[in-house]
Amino acid sequence: MVKKVIRKHNNGGNCFVCGVNNPWGLHGRFYELEDGTLAGLFNCDFRHQSYPGRVHGGVICAMLDETMGRAINIAEPDTWGVTGDINIRYRKPVPYGTPLIVTGRITRNTRLIFDGEGEIILPDGSVAATGHARYVKQPLDVIGSLNNAGDLWELIHEPDDPAWIDIPELKK
Repeated sequence: MVKKVIRKHNNGGNCFVCGVNNPWGLHGRFYELEDGTLAGLFNCDFRHQSYPGRVHGGVICAMLDETMGRAINIAEPDTWGVTGDINIRYRKPVPYGTPLIVTGRITRNTRLIFDGEGEIILPDGSVAATGHARYVKQPLDVIGSLNNAGDLWELIHEPDDPAWIDIPELKK
């Protein structure tokens, strides 16, 4: 199903998941969609492998964690979350060198915590992994300083940023 992109999210400099300056990172890009879902676009490579040709389970968890945790920014743009609890269900191997769509959405939101869920979707619509997590809301200055080690947090437009994202019909 094709969904309209409403807004692109910022990238960090050194973050493993979204950092544009991290040579070993995933360089994920995140987009708010018209239905209130957050979509992360990834393409892992050999640096992220576990068994040959497969993305490491910890990297799969990191992609889901970042996408689910960022989903709160749709309703609360200045809210940051720290992971309190996360459960990942690995359903299929995730190959590297393959475009991946990771989706995340908020399922419960209170004053101090929020819950999210998400999935990693392969190009054929197969759900490779699902996640559920609980996050504690904290202000950025409590979590850490972006001035550390010359880090950044900014909107970086790229020529291939999509206006629409085609999320395949899910095959469970």
